[in-house]
Amino acid sequence: MKTETRDLEDRLFWIPKEKEIKDAVTTDVYFQYAVEALEFAKINPRVTMEVYTRKTPFSDNWAVVCGIYEVAKLLEGLPIDVDSMEEGEVFLTDPNLAVYEPVIRITGKYTDFARYENPILGFLCQSSGICTKSARVVLAARGKIGMSFGTRRAHPALAAMIERSSYIGGIDSVSNVLGAKLLKKEASGTMPHAFILCIGDEVRAWKIFNEAISKRVQRIALIDTFSDEKIAAIKALEALGDDLYGVRLDTPSSRRGDLKKIVQEVRWELKARGGKDVKIFVSGGLDEAEITDLRDWVDGFGIGTSISTSPVLDFGGKIVLLEDDAGKRTLTAKRGDLSGVKNVFRDYSTLTDVITLDSKPPSKNYRALLQPLIRNGAIVRDFIPVDELRQRTVENVKLFSKGTARMIVK
Repeated sequence: MKTETRDLEDRLFWIPKEKEIKDAVTTDVYFQYAVEALEFAKINPRVTMEVYTRKTPFSDNWAVVCGIYEVAKLLEGLPIDVDSMEEGEVFLTDPNLAVYEPVIRITGKYTDFARYENPILGFLCQSSGICTKSARVVLAARGKIGMSFGTRRAHPALAAMIERSSYIGGIDSVSNVLGAKLLKKEASGTMPHAFILCIGDEVRAWKIFNEAISKRVQRIALIDTFSDEKIAAIKALEALGDDLYGVRLDTPSSRRGDLKKIVQEVRWELKARGGKDVKIFVSGGLDEAEITDLRDWVDGFGIGTSISTSPVLDFGGKIVLLEDDAGKRTLTAKRGDLSGVKNVFRDYSTLTDVITLDSKPPSKNYRALLQPLIRNGAIVRDFIPVDELRQRTVENVKLFSKGTARMIVK
C-alpha cells in the first residue's frame, strides 16, 4: 500500500521560486480571471495605472518608498512603460486632501501586466514599511549606532529584503549573513545568550569568544545572562581589558526595571575603573520611545522586531486612463479615486510638492519625482549604489521630518 507523503513535491519550503514570481504565479486568482474574461471578449485597452497610498501607519505626513529595484526586475521584458520615484525617495500624504502622490505609474495593454499587480504591491508595501520604520528609528537615535537584529522575527525568505530596506532607511549595520553578503557588507553581531549558557559561566564565555573569534570582530560582551548588569560589566572589563570594545544589555522588559538607570550605573562603574571608552549597546524590544529615552546614555541600539515586523504601507494600483486602438483617451477612476495621469513635482528649497495633471513643472525650482524606469520592457535607469541611496535617504528624511513639508494641488 502506497503511503501518502506530506512533503512538498518540488521544494523544501513554502516559498516561491524566483521564476514563479517573475511569471506572476504568486498573483491572486481574480487577476487571472480578469485576463481570461478580457481575452474572451477581445477587449484589451491600453491603460495607465498609478500605485499610491493616501495614508501611512505612522503619525507623520511622510514615508519612504522602497522596493523599486525589485519591481523593475519583475516587469523587465513586458511591453510596457513604467515611471517611478527613486528608491528611498520620501513621499508625502495628506489626510485632508483627496489627491495623492503616485510612487509608480505603469502604461501598457492591461492584460500584459494585470497579473503582476499582486507582486508589485507585495514588493513595495513591505519594503517601504520597513524602510520608513528604520528611518524613524534612526531619527530617534540621533546619530547613535543602529544595528538591525530583526530577521529572526520574520520568514527567512524575507531576510535579505529586510536588511536591504533597513539599511537604505539609515540603519548602520545588519546581522543577517545573507543580507550582509548581498549588500556587500560585513555582518555585524555580538553573541547570543545560548553561547553563554552552553559555557555555563559568563567570564569563561567572554574569554573563549575573545580567543576564538577573528580580531576584526569587535568584542561586545553580553552582560545580562546570569548577573546583575552592573556587576557583569565590571567582570567583562576585568576579564578582557583593552580588548573589550563594548557591552550589550538585552534585558527583557519583565526584569529590566528602570533600564535608563541601569545603563547609567553601568556607565558609571565602567568609567570609574578606566573603561570610559567601553561602548554600551542596548537591545530587546526597542522602539522609538525607548530609543529616545536612552539615546543620551548609550552608544548604539540593536533593533529587531519593531523593524522586521513594521507595519506595511497600504499601496494600491488603480487605473486612471483608458486608450482605445484608435488613440481615443478616456479619463476614468473607480469610486473614491481621481482620474487622469498625475505628476509630482518637488521644490526642495521649500519642501513643497505639487500634484498636477500638467506634465510640465510649475517653475524651474521644481523637479519631477516620477522618472522613467522602463520603456517598452527595457530598464532605462541606472540603479544608484546602495550606500548612496542610504545617504540620500537619511538626508531627505532629516529635512522632511521637521514637519514643514506640504502638498498642494494645481
